[in-house]
Amino acid sequence: MRIGIDLGGTKIEGVAFGWDGAERARTRIPAPRPSAGPGGASDYLRTLAAIVEVVGTIEKAAGERGSIGVGMPGTISPATGLVRNANSTWLNGRPLADDLPKLLGRPVRFSNDANCFALSEATDGAGAGAQVVFGVIVGTGTGGGVVVGGRVVTGANAIGGEWGHNPLPGDDARSGPPCYCGRSGCIETFLSGPGLARDYANAGGDPIEADAIAARANSNEPGALAALERYADRMARALASVINVIDPDVIVLGGGLSNIDRLYALVPARWGPHIFSDRVVTKLARAKHGDASGVRGAAWLWER
Repeated sequence: MRIGIDLGGTKIEGVAFGWDGAERARTRIPAPRPSAGPGGASDYLRTLAAIVEVVGTIEKAAGERGSIGVGMPGTISPATGLVRNANSTWLNGRPLADDLPKLLGRPVRFSNDANCFALSEATDGAGAGAQVVFGVIVGTGTGGGVVVGGRVVTGANAIGGEWGHNPLPGDDARSGPPCYCGRSGCIETFLSGPGLARDYANAGGDPIEADAIAARANSNEPGALAALERYADRMARALASVINVIDPDVIVLGGGLSNIDRLYALVPARWGPHIFSDRVVTKLARAKHGDASGVRGAAWLWER
């Protein structure tokens, strides 16, 4: 039995699959909320306890132990073995890869949540059968993962697929907002949900969230339509740079903004001039498994 854990900022989800791929058990609990003030150590310990709780609940329901894969924000640094680059900041600098296996009494495999998303969609989702799949999560942040031949490409520095922290191609990046990574003009600051909301507000719109902007665009509000046109143009430029480097068969979109239907026509219509090819056959597809892909991909970190 394979267990996948999706360690999110708002929830921790676990799913168990038999080796035949059939779902055996599933549970979800709210993620421990960060303490007010300097509570990093206690927040980390509460997160460990929550993961152990989820695994215990699943194994009790399924009636057996399983292998465990964890999809997490950030990565385990190859240099230090500690968590880095997690937007759940209480995890950063913590020995998660040492502590969790000790608590669970078995090996645990870890990967970035976007890598897990990409692996799930490449295995039996929107990228099934493709040799090269680039998975994109556009939501609160902007993540990415690369799967080649059914395997995640982690890279020498464990940052494979982290396109969101490259500068957005074009003049936009020069005056781009600061990013939590310490730089300015990152792709994430434009293509995340907060990035779309900020762009809409800066152009004179109300201070509303990305899903509300998409709803207004569906009602043909000019400001919302214009914001989505700018968003699609930026995504096209950003994804064109990925296509020029890894030339994927399929790019799969996940996260909250992947539900904006018009992106699947607007973005491919705009990326051609930025791609070094006389034709572009790369497909842009919506995730088949939606927000379940992260936890499914975490389970797939253990092969048959």
